[in-house]
Amino acid sequence: MMSKKPVVRIMIVDDNELTRTLLRGILRGGDFDVVGVASNGEQGLEMALRLRPDVVCLDVVMPKAGGLEVLEQLRTELPDTVVLMVSGTADRETVQAAISGGAAGYIVKPFNAARVLDAIRQAVEKQRTAPK
Repeated sequence: MMSKKPVVRIMIVDDNELTRTLLRGILRGGDFDVVGVASNGEQGLEMALRLRPDVVCLDVVMPKAGGLEVLEQLRTELPDTVVLMVSGTADRETVQAAISGGAAGYIVKPFNAARVLDAIRQAVEKQRTAPK
């Protein structure tokens, strides 16, 4: 019997309902399991600390706590969780701040399903093969 690849547990944190729905649709099935969805940074952080997902898709601009702020908290509290920033803005300062803040990648809206899946797979692979 072939061993199944471990399912990657993903959480989506975005204040845009359409974005959450799109991401959830892209990630449905396969080797991904969406374990939580939050609509603002505060709720997302609380949920991530409770669920301890493998990957968090985190919007940059959100109410209550911005993505970069949440990213900083996640890197401290859940160092093994892969965080991918999701945003409609791809200006250099924001991307740079996210990457230097510890984000594993940056996905720009509007989404291309293949690109989203590639970004997540690459980030997870990098995390799994990184020296501990």
